[in-house]
Amino acid sequence: MFSLFYGLWKYVFTKDEFHVLILGVDKAGKTTLLEKLKSIYLKGEGLPPDRVVPTVGLNIGRIEDANAKLVFWDLGGQVGLRTIWEKYYEEAHAIMYVIDAATASSFEDAKSALAKVICHEHLRGAPLLIVANKQDLPGVINDEELSEFLNLKELDERPYMFQAVSAYDGRGIKSGIDWLVEQIEKCKRTETLRARAGVAGKI
Repeated sequence: MFSLFYGLWKYVFTKDEFHVLILGVDKAGKTTLLEKLKSIYLKGEGLPPDRVVPTVGLNIGRIEDANAKLVFWDLGGQVGLRTIWEKYYEEAHAIMYVIDAATASSFEDAKSALAKVICHEHLRGAPLLIVANKQDLPGVINDEELSEFLNLKELDERPYMFQAVSAYDGRGIKSGIDWLVEQIEKCKRTETLRARAGVAGKI
């Protein structure tokens, strides 16, 4: 009887934990976005934008929404640091790819780096949220314009979405996270990672 009630309690009250990579080239606003996520979901725990410094290596942030726990891996975007991205691909459930939508000079580099990410075999099927960041600045392009520029055609049937956000004032962030959680929960990749974790837990 205890095991029955425990199983019911676990089903109702425990939440799945998902790993999300935050990728993008240098100065796209990845760490500022992570801190804003923390301030939105953790009642103000994130750093204000003027205290955020560029990531060298890895930042980790955890949040919880109504349906899931999310662990974000914010990886440095400098050219010399992008080689470490691949070390985190196999365990990632999804990708947030952040683009500085106010700096046209960075678009080609961002497009090139994204192309390498989405064609990597260890990220096959991972939901992709492409963030057009810095919507609070003048001269910024929106998510539709960014979609036209990137011109993504072959994504091995992975779900993806463009979202205009501001890591400074928070606009658009919650909508993007809601979509990401929904896609993670129903994608085949998540089933594969759950099965792999189950096997590892029995060893």
